[in-house]
Order: sequence, then C-alpha cells, then structure tokens
Amino acid sequence: MPTSTALAPGEHTAEINGGNVVYEILGEKGDFIALTPGGRFSKDIPGLRPLAEALAAGGYRVLLWDRPNCGKSDVQFYGQSESHMRAETLAKLITSLGIGPCIIAGGSGGARDSMLTTMLYPELVRKLVVWNIVGGVYGSFVLGGHYVVPSILAVRGLGIDGLVKVPEWRERIEQNSANEERLRALDPDEFLKVMLRWLNAYVPKPGQTIPGVVDEMFDNITVPTLIIRGGENDWDHPKRTSFEVHCLIKGSTLIDPPWPEDAWERAGEKMAQSGGKDFCLFDTWVQAAPAILDFLDKP
Repeated sequence: MPTSTALAPGEHTAEINGGNVVYEILGEKGDFIALTPGGRFSKDIPGLRPLAEALAAGGYRVLLWDRPNCGKSDVQFYGQSESHMRAETLAKLITSLGIGPCIIAGGSGGARDSMLTTMLYPELVRKLVVWNIVGGVYGSFVLGGHYVVPSILAVRGLGIDGLVKVPEWRERIEQNSANEERLRALDPDEFLKVMLRWLNAYVPKPGQTIPGVVDEMFDNITVPTLIIRGGENDWDHPKRTSFEVHCLIKGSTLIDPPWPEDAWERAGEKMAQSGGKDFCLFDTWVQAAPAILDFLDKP
C-alpha cells in the first residue's frame, strides 16, 4: 500500500477506512497480542517496545500499530469518540491480517481502546490485559483539554490554516507528509462537530466509569481479563477506577502494579523538569511482562 512516509525495516501499511495504518509484528511464532500505548503516542514511544520484546520472548507474536492520528499513520476524524474510531480501526486491522481472535492489551488510553475493542468486537478477542486506566474528573478533563480543545480553538480562530499549525498536527505532518493534504481537505464546520463530540466523551457522566463508554457495555467483556490497577495517588489513572472496572468485568483478575506506586508521578516530574525531552512515562511498563505472561499462559 503506498504511503507518504518512510517506513522502517519491518513496518507495513494497511488501508483502513480510507487511511493508511502503519504496523509491525514482533516475534516469529505463537498467539498474537495487539499492544496499544496511551495518548496519541506512536508505537515507537519509549517504553513500549521493551514490553513488546519481552512478550515476544515469552512465546507470543506482538502487533504494534500507529493508531489514526498517531505516529506515521494517516490522520482521521470520525466516530462517537476517538477511542471508538481506534477500536473500529484495530478490529479491521486484526481482520485484514487474519490474526483474530487474538489477545488485546494496552495501557492508559490504550487500555480504553482495548476495552472498547473487546466490547464492540468480542468475536476478535481471546483475552484482555489493561493497565493505567484513565478515569475520574481530573483525568478525563485533562485528556479533553490536551487532545481536543487546542484543535477547536485553532479552527475557530484561523480555520484549517490554524489547525495545521497546532504542534501535534505539525508532528503528524513531519512523520507523514500526506497528512497536511488530509488536514487541509477537512471541512471546518464538520471537523468542529466531530471535535465537540469527542470532547463530550471526556465530560464525566453518571454511569460512565471510563470516558465516553456507558457501564452496561462492560457486560460484553466475557473473556479472561487481567487488570493492573492504578497507583495509590495517580490522578490520571485512579486506583478507584481500576477497582470499578474490576467490578464491571465479571470474573476479571485485579493485581497490584509491578512498578512503584508513584511511578507515574515521578515519571511526570522527570519529563516536566527536562522540558518534555526526557520522556519516561511508559518506561516501567516492561516490568509487567512476567505478570502478563503468567496470566496469558494459563488455560
């Protein structure tokens, strides 16, 4: 599939819903694990690959992918929420590669994407593993303010010319030149409608433990599920949210984090002190490999 970005060795593309999705597979044999990071970070974000390599060394094949609006993949804007769009994309990627049903795993925003994929496409999932689950007023509002509001302000002020100047979208253009044309082709009014819908998903509501997903959807998760709970004082991924998700997914297994209770806070401080240059938010994730492998290896 043609793409306007330079692919690294081992990378491939698949066209999903009119956009190119960049992916790669680690490992030579074994069951597949679709592994998803958080935020709008790419599959190459520091900390993710060591976990993927550890899982591959444990006898699995690991699918790493750049979600729409992440890394080298094309930008796309549709769906009830950005996570709904990602879930649909992952389901179609798994289907196109013929690797389902497989194991779905992810942390932070990737945990929400993974849970939603399992809810909407249960036939594609064998087991589910999630950690750093976002929830609560603070965590939800931060996401909406960080990932949606800047684009709304840019378009309302300067139209699409303003949108392509938003630093996050400039990065997407730098990694994939086709994204500038895709962004400039957007209708401002339609784009704002999507952004307002995506923003609304992050507004905390009764009966929505995770942003933009009604609690009754958790009834669709019937596969064996491992939940690594949030840290004791982690405002972004509250401990309480992990327990609530554990209650909502019947038969799920909840374990304490294998990293220090304050790992997320200390990583955030380190990143802030370095001006964002020392990215280490996901560096501890590899420590979960033994617990994940133990869970996956059980019948």
